[in-house]
Amino acid sequence: MIVYTGTKSRFRQDVMSNDIGGIIASTFKSVTGHGTKQSEINSWVNSLQYMDRVLEDPAIPATAGVAIEYHIPRSSKRIDFILTGTDAQHTATAILVELKQWQQADLTAKDGIVVTTFKGGPQETPHPSYQAWTYKRLLQDYNATVQEEKINLYPCAYLHNYAPDNTITNPFYAQYTKEAPVFLKPDALKLQEFIKRNIRHGDRAGRDGLLYRIDNGKIKPSKNLADSLAGMLRGNQEFVMVDDQKIVYETALAQARQAATGQKHVLIVEGGPGTGKSVVAINLLVALTNKDMLAHYVTRTSAPRLVYAAKLAGTLSRTRIDNMFRSSETFHQAQANEYDCLIVDEAHRLKKKSGWVDSKGENQIKELINASKLSIFFIDEDQKVTLKDIGDKEEIRRWAKKHAAIVTELKLESQFRCNGSDGYLAWLDYALGIAKASANDTLDTGDYDFRVLDDPAQLHALIRQKNTSNKARVVAGYCWPWLSKKDPRLKDIVIGAYQAAWNLTQDGQTWIIQPASVSEVGCIHTCQGLELDYVGVIVGPDLIVRAGEVLTAPGARAGSDRSIHGWKALAKKDPAAAKLRLDAIIKNTYRTLMTRGLKGCYVHFTDEETARHFKALLAPAPAAQAAPAAAALKVLSRIEEEVAAALKFTAYLPVFSLQAACGNLGRGMAVEPLGWIKCPPGLKPDHNMFAAQVAGRSMEPRLQDGDYCVFRANPGGSRQNKLVLVQHSAIADPDTGGSYTVKKYTSKKKYAPDGAWQHEEIILQPLNPAYSPIVIPNAEDEEFMVVAEVVGKCV
Repeated sequence: MIVYTGTKSRFRQDVMSNDIGGIIASTFKSVTGHGTKQSEINSWVNSLQYMDRVLEDPAIPATAGVAIEYHIPRSSKRIDFILTGTDAQHTATAILVELKQWQQADLTAKDGIVVTTFKGGPQETPHPSYQAWTYKRLLQDYNATVQEEKINLYPCAYLHNYAPDNTITNPFYAQYTKEAPVFLKPDALKLQEFIKRNIRHGDRAGRDGLLYRIDNGKIKPSKNLADSLAGMLRGNQEFVMVDDQKIVYETALAQARQAATGQKHVLIVEGGPGTGKSVVAINLLVALTNKDMLAHYVTRTSAPRLVYAAKLAGTLSRTRIDNMFRSSETFHQAQANEYDCLIVDEAHRLKKKSGWVDSKGENQIKELINASKLSIFFIDEDQKVTLKDIGDKEEIRRWAKKHAAIVTELKLESQFRCNGSDGYLAWLDYALGIAKASANDTLDTGDYDFRVLDDPAQLHALIRQKNTSNKARVVAGYCWPWLSKKDPRLKDIVIGAYQAAWNLTQDGQTWIIQPASVSEVGCIHTCQGLELDYVGVIVGPDLIVRAGEVLTAPGARAGSDRSIHGWKALAKKDPAAAKLRLDAIIKNTYRTLMTRGLKGCYVHFTDEETARHFKALLAPAPAAQAAPAAAALKVLSRIEEEVAAALKFTAYLPVFSLQAACGNLGRGMAVEPLGWIKCPPGLKPDHNMFAAQVAGRSMEPRLQDGDYCVFRANPGGSRQNKLVLVQHSAIADPDTGGSYTVKKYTSKKKYAPDGAWQHEEIILQPLNPAYSPIVIPNAEDEEFMVVAEVVGKCV
């Protein structure tokens, strides 16, 4: 949709009339059906006068096309100014201009983001060159005219009030200013030259014009985008489908083909935590895009969208991926059957109306079904965690019937989270009082690593220790106000001597994958729909146990918690109904938090009676497992988060994860320690030494699972028969699950006639005879690295 279109000559006449704002406002109302704010009209008047001066040069063809406020179809993006024509080779060309009236901006540490001042004060916003570049990517990826005619697109930004500084043109943003040059206050002549260089001849008129052809181009994903996406899934083990996931996937593809013929379809896929709903959803997004279908991955909350977009991105630009991930808030104005398929993950979190104050649209489920030929809803009704959540199967069926859609229902049951333990999920429902009875009234922690810890500091230290693959985090019920949001010096969650802050605002909804976030505490909104290897959960006073009964207390939630906003009015209106809903929301919240861990869940209860209740429901751990675990926890309790500079490497050593040591330390890069621990007696600390926890039983009896060992990086001399930390792509260690391992080093050498030698093979030998050695041939290649040598053990 284009608000204003004409030629350069016509545009300059309209500016000269001194009513360009009124002309555009009038056409805006006739095109959209509603008016616009005076501030936006003033913005047009101001910026378009600057563009008029740039276009004064007669070398810019009078018949060049001009479009103002072009709304890119199926998106909320609007391009401020477009100039069209042909280049020196008579190739169709469009220049996309992002206009800004900014006068200043500040740097941030975020990719493509600056801070500038708006009416409401300083705000983070995309860099103008980043914005302009995203418009180009959207058109190239989804507009058939641009794809098939190979139209040249040249994005740029014009900040006509902005004096040059080292912010907007800072090298930090060079990736985007190279793709979309930014022109500042003194750069009008440079922008003029940019236009003249790329547009030599005018555009054709009417239906033959480039603007008309682009605006009426078919919306479909480009082959380049589809091929790139498919390439990213290949070999990515996180998105491999098995068992009933494959059945759902193939059913959905078949229904997409049927829906393309005109019959609307709705597919409801029910699955509990860890059944792979998101894995199927992402695979479907890629497969349907590869079949030239317009498909989007949709969620209400942004955390799953942002995290899965980041995981998929690989070598494909973040923007191209982001364009395929949409909020459920954006479909209230969509036309019927605009999309081939909308894949709705976390459908239980859908709400009635859209917008910040719930003032837009009628019902998100209705709008999604209306907008798409095939709507797929992945749902778990036991994960509704706010009063606004309306997503359930009956509501979907109701709206599907109103749209004459064929409804199919499938179920995902295979459990891939919680060590594949359906028993843990059944036990958890019983323990939380969600299910009244269960065959699993006690939990065997040999099947799943579940622990109740009395000290939240110990819980957090344990999570730091388990964070070997950046997949362990601490989360909590929303029972503490977010003080650090306004003052980062403050701590939010204070329990005795333990102090921690909620997740940083700068990490946004990708908190769960930010490496430094292991020191913070997340909540339901930053982790629902996502998974970890290990999760630590702090259960606040909103869930307690009294005389064996699990009780909930909505009044114990922080006042800033929006998930139960309005609960008091609801309780006053209908106390019984309110109690049922609030009880379910609070229990579902902790059920969701406590099922994020693939391998383990560690819990601290702020209420002692509640902790005793859960401990009583645990089967006692075998003595053989309890001793090493107790020893590891004893060492863990001695790790300090920070020590005085004078004590570092003289009395204390840094503690790293093995993964961090291999990934960074071994390559001479700086590593942020998890903490500091006192150097064991008999060892003289130096800057090459560090401590790390080993995992598994392959080095028993000398090293136990969970032992903290002291390592010396970059060991010199012979390594024969020494215990070393080694990294190589051929290693698939059964204990660490990574390409690194701690083993006894032996090597075989072959000698040349001149006495020179090289390794024939290296053997990494376990001390436990139940494990097999790891043999590495051709160990001379650059991938093989002895990172460190074991020199002691913390006891």
